[in-house]
Amino acid sequence: MMKQYIEEAEKVLLHTYNRYQIVLDRGDGVHLYDLDGKEYLDFASGIAVFALGYNNKAYNDALKAQIDKLIHTSNYYYNVPAVEAAKKIKKVSGMDRVFFTNSGAEAVEGAIKAARKYAYLKDGTTDHEIIAMEHSFHGRTFGALSVTGNPKYREAFEPMIGNVKFAGMNDFESVKELVNEKTCAIIFETVQGEGGIFPAAGEFMEQVKALCEERDILLILDEIQCGMGRTGYMYAWQKYGVKPDIMTTAKALGCGVPVGAFLLTEKVAANSLSSGDHGTTYGGNPLAAAAVSKVLDLFEEEHILDNVNAVAPYLERKLDALAEKYSFIKTRRGAGLMQGLVFDRPVGEVIQRALENGLILINAGPDIIRFVPPLIISKEDVDAMTGILEKSLEQ
Repeated sequence: MMKQYIEEAEKVLLHTYNRYQIVLDRGDGVHLYDLDGKEYLDFASGIAVFALGYNNKAYNDALKAQIDKLIHTSNYYYNVPAVEAAKKIKKVSGMDRVFFTNSGAEAVEGAIKAARKYAYLKDGTTDHEIIAMEHSFHGRTFGALSVTGNPKYREAFEPMIGNVKFAGMNDFESVKELVNEKTCAIIFETVQGEGGIFPAAGEFMEQVKALCEERDILLILDEIQCGMGRTGYMYAWQKYGVKPDIMTTAKALGCGVPVGAFLLTEKVAANSLSSGDHGTTYGGNPLAAAAVSKVLDLFEEEHILDNVNAVAPYLERKLDALAEKYSFIKTRRGAGLMQGLVFDRPVGEVIQRALENGLILINAGPDIIRFVPPLIISKEDVDAMTGILEKSLEQ
């Protein structure tokens, strides 16, 4: 049956993904099952999305109840779930204003527009510049691609939006060299994901923040993958106490329902986007907002951050042991339950072997295996994962 669906998919879907040759059918907890009933331990969670694991009854029931009540109205009207969700995300993030989007890339688009409008209102010009980081990844839309620091994603689609310069992550001097009177924003992921699982250094965060405050430049932190509890804090920047002017979030924000958001401080919100400047048909609709609202409730009720902080050090130790045992593993790096093993060779075959052995992993570049499991994993799940991974490495 799987073979038939795969063949049909290749006839009807645009081939922009090199998919693994399985058809996933259902999930439960930290496991997924294909159409043939084979079980997989999931250490990818839909690319850091399914933080609460699969088939969480309270989450499912909340969505079912909202579906029976109201799914969509458009933003011409208010809806209760959006207000409740915005209040809750304000509380956990410490930000002031929320704009709900349909994805992380859309959140980045909104953040860029807000930064440019903020600068425009200051001097009436439109030639402002943004500094982004090398090896960064912010999404596939034109604005998000423009600040993505990997040329291979951009080159076929040039020209980009322009006036974007790239500095080195954790290299403050390279940032300072690019700053001028036209710089309106500095954007980076608090922990780079696709670019290789590189956490921002605390000193770098503090230096960039001080520079931004001195020059009235907006600091935009992309927390799409590293946020929502993945590093042991609701948002990774909270570890350093370096609050952004604009923040993007998505992925685990809806735990499977497509939803993102960009959040602003009151100062930026009052001096940037206004009526008619930005919009979305689906963003913040009752169904998506109900998902966000319930996710944030369950993070608190199920003590998700406590679990991350209990299990993450154990995962780090197990991965460090693998790196020490195998000479072709160069190092481990990451934060919380967002970890990477860096190899001295491509990792595609290892990931394929793991899949065959019942473990779902993904990469972060050609030579890095990325570990972004559901945030409900246990130490026993870590043991099971490392056992399968070691078997796959031996093969």
